[in-house]
Amino acid sequence: MLRPEQKETLLTPSVRRLFEVIAGGGGEARLVGGAVRDVVLGRPVRDRDLATTLPPDRVMELLIAQGIKVVPTGLAHGTVTAILDRMGYEITTLRRDVTTDGRRATVAFTDDWRADAARRDFTLNALYVDAAGNLTDYFEGIADARAGQIRFIGAASARIQEDVLRILRFFRFYAWFGAGEPDADALTSCRALAPLIPRLSFERIGREVLKLLAAPSPLSAWRLMHEGDILPFFAEEAQNLGRLESLLETEKAINEPPCALSRLAALLPEEEGAAEQVAGRLKLSNRETEQLKALAVLPILIRADPSSQGIRKLVYRYGCQKMRSAVLLEPSGVQESLEIVAAWEGAVFPLKGRDLLAFGIPATPRLGEILKDIETWWIEGDFRATRDACLKKAAALVV
Repeated sequence: MLRPEQKETLLTPSVRRLFEVIAGGGGEARLVGGAVRDVVLGRPVRDRDLATTLPPDRVMELLIAQGIKVVPTGLAHGTVTAILDRMGYEITTLRRDVTTDGRRATVAFTDDWRADAARRDFTLNALYVDAAGNLTDYFEGIADARAGQIRFIGAASARIQEDVLRILRFFRFYAWFGAGEPDADALTSCRALAPLIPRLSFERIGREVLKLLAAPSPLSAWRLMHEGDILPFFAEEAQNLGRLESLLETEKAINEPPCALSRLAALLPEEEGAAEQVAGRLKLSNRETEQLKALAVLPILIRADPSSQGIRKLVYRYGCQKMRSAVLLEPSGVQESLEIVAAWEGAVFPLKGRDLLAFGIPATPRLGEILKDIETWWIEGDFRATRDACLKKAAALVV
């Protein structure tokens, strides 16, 4: 049984309403997984996922009848999402695996709670809480969670071969919840089966990598992958542990929130194309790719000209957010550089193409070249030149 304050945290009015709707249709629902684990560990609770004995079409029918918006987010796997009080709640029918091929599973619905728990990956994720606040722990997951042990349910080797992504999930959960020596069976199996990783969708790999690197301190988990020769199967370039350690120390010193992309950049060598190669392989989004590429080149540019004016030039070109992240990758002069970035009030180049047209310059590529030359001159002058000064510079260039 949960303590009263834990029960209150988990069983919000919205969750209770969903329990009631499902119970009204003859089924049972329980909270499952992360939310239960987090409340037991005294961590902030984010998503509240539910498991139920009812099939997904019946769940949808009941929710719609009660005026609750529902989205069929994963019907083939028994999952629908209820939207209640502007929050989403995944509700998944109890399942058991029928077949697995290392990438995906074919499932059958069941009403057996233990069977559903047995198909989950780690003991600390197979926790359930019912409407009365009763906590069910089939595989000693609470003890493992409190001890920082990431332990597979059943034989680690067999569970990984069902879904190879569980290798990366093991290290991700170790980064977030692990303590002390990792589970020996799990670590041995992850190392032995790492050659299967390239069979996975690299989109799935990329998401796991970013989730791992977003942990408060991912260094130990990444070191385990490095020492176990696992990184070559998905991110062979990302092995600069010393630079990651330095970044983590800087983050801690200034109370900087974790940034997965900054940490990935720290792990990469300062070699042309390394960031782009990794971003492409991990199928990062366009925004993530541009961020990673910027973080690969900016530390080099900062070292080339660490002056106040040099920092301002880079802020103008790359923006405050990228520059702040890049500054943290350079351990020397961090505070001074951060102050320069923070003081940036923005600078807008005072000329437009139409200003040059007024000088009689035709709208040809030459106009763009002149405009760019004036902007470069303005930047080199530390953004001080006024519009009038820029116009005089333009007049001199077009004579």
